[in-house]
Amino acid sequence: MSDQTATAAIDIRKTSKIYGRDRDTGVVALDQVSLAIADNEFFTLLGPSGCGKTTLLRLIAGFEQPTEGEILLFGEHLEGLPPYKRPVNTVFQHYALFPHMTVAENISFGLEMLNTPASEIADTVKEVLGLVQMETLADRKTDQLSGGQQQRVALARALAPKPKVLLLDEPLSALDFKLRKEMQVELKRLQNETGITFIFVTHDQEEALAMSDRVAVMRDGLILQVGNPNEIYDRPAKRFVADFIGDINILKGKLLSQDGAQATVKLEAGYEGNAGLPMDVTNLGGEVSIAIRPEQLSFVAEAGAADLSGSIQHISYFGSGFDYEIMLPGGETIMLQLQNRGAGKRAYSVGDQAHIAISENSLQILAD
Repeated sequence: MSDQTATAAIDIRKTSKIYGRDRDTGVVALDQVSLAIADNEFFTLLGPSGCGKTTLLRLIAGFEQPTEGEILLFGEHLEGLPPYKRPVNTVFQHYALFPHMTVAENISFGLEMLNTPASEIADTVKEVLGLVQMETLADRKTDQLSGGQQQRVALARALAPKPKVLLLDEPLSALDFKLRKEMQVELKRLQNETGITFIFVTHDQEEALAMSDRVAVMRDGLILQVGNPNEIYDRPAKRFVADFIGDINILKGKLLSQDGAQATVKLEAGYEGNAGLPMDVTNLGGEVSIAIRPEQLSFVAEAGAADLSGSIQHISYFGSGFDYEIMLPGGETIMLQLQNRGAGKRAYSVGDQAHIAISENSLQILAD
């Protein structure tokens, strides 16, 4: 048994969800998913619409029941247990606050439904309002609050019963960009302060990387890769993961040699060097897809110091830097990202010949 499984807050074992009579005629929303989420972990389910991430969240919450498999919370089976009997709370995309109630009344309502003593309710409301920094707005109606303030109230309400696991279903999607950034910091702070396991659902890659201890990337009801943000970004195992998260160059090459998780490759464009190797790629001597992030490329002045050379086809300015689209001799194009260090001054112009260096240990072979 792995350490993650041994300390799992949530342990999902070969769980499937099929809408319809069977696999052949129904819709397979989740397919034999296994996943262990540790206690006191900020864990994110990341993927495009329809990948199964919200379905998995609903199975943990009890709003849906699995067709196959098991779901355990700290070793106790959850299958068949209704939502109100699970020590789990959910914050939804639409906060579903009561507009005719004050902030304090919204938070206390759920505690009253649990027959919590009045004195304990008052103390809990005060405590969670302090956590979300809303003490001064306790007596304000929720329809008089901003979107960010409503988000904090929804969080406080979900935290009030002291759940063992908090589920968050794209709760930041309705907020503007700046407020989303602020709330990302707040969510991570809350998770650290409460010690509660947070399971966060999003399709936003930057959001997932910014907040999470670990991320599971999903597609078509499957988990393609689980890892910390650095692993997911720097060492994507599959082409979809590499392409879905951030900007990426995917080049053709050949696998020359392999030693565990490391390999030697030769790019079609001529460069030969080391690359990370997923465990399910074994075609020694065969063609492989090789990923490299645009920021792992840099310009060098001399052709003799370059790993690659090509002609600049297009330049995009995005404020903090430039994207250079460069055509290599064989016809492949790559993107090089250069930070803006000189008040918008470009390093090169369209049509220029560019010489490029590849950062050490930045290549990654992909499993298609």
